[in-house]
Amino acid sequence: MGALHKGHFSLIKKSQDSCTSTVVSIFVNSKQFAPSEDFESYPRKLSDDIFYLQEMGVDALFLPNEKIIYPNGFSTYVEENVLSAGLEGRSRPHFFKGVLTVVLKLFNIILPQDVFFGKKDYQQFRLIQKMVEDLNLSVRVIGCETIREPGGLALSSRNEFFSATEKEQLNIIYDSLSAAEKEIVSGRVDSSFIKSFIEKKLLVLDGIKVDYIKITDIRRLVSIEKIDQDSLISLAVFFKNVRLIDNIEVKI
Repeated sequence: MGALHKGHFSLIKKSQDSCTSTVVSIFVNSKQFAPSEDFESYPRKLSDDIFYLQEMGVDALFLPNEKIIYPNGFSTYVEENVLSAGLEGRSRPHFFKGVLTVVLKLFNIILPQDVFFGKKDYQQFRLIQKMVEDLNLSVRVIGCETIREPGGLALSSRNEFFSATEKEQLNIIYDSLSAAEKEIVSGRVDSSFIKSFIEKKLLVLDGIKVDYIKITDIRRLVSIEKIDQDSLISLAVFFKNVRLIDNIEVKI
């Protein structure tokens, strides 16, 4: 959705390393924002984005406007009803309907062979994989590791709303996830304990508000009570009215 950063650049580089041509799309998708969310204030830095893409040698930029993607009378949407039920789907029930619809349209317009998605949005990555499987799309979905600030904060276009000091404070998000992973590896396998453990660490930071902390299996994203398999710890928080998400994969 633009306001490109090193996380996006890492996806582009992976494409350039393995594909003949690389196409980047930029489109701030109105359909994945609720009326109360930050569509109008979402960072838009198109001139900077174009400069960076030219510097990286990207072959093409697809830059559609709203009318191209959603013409008058548009009424066809893509919905998934299993993987989308929890996590972001519970907090933002409109979100994945908008994401999957626009992604399918972009696939149909650009016709890529490989597509690259960051695992910071892990549920989104899995849902796109599922859509490709269920709808027999001829595209390979490649998940790429989350790129972080030196202190651990996951890179996000929304990070620009924070000062350097605040970004440093927000390292507590990844610190809490990493500490929880160590607890699990050391034998703490009760999900309720781990979620409470993370929340206590997060609330040390004044002004942070927890939306959710969930522990699920890694593939179906179903909540688990006992962490006895490869798992995903996911969370969403608000800080200064800005919503941030992160996760960590725990290998058992």
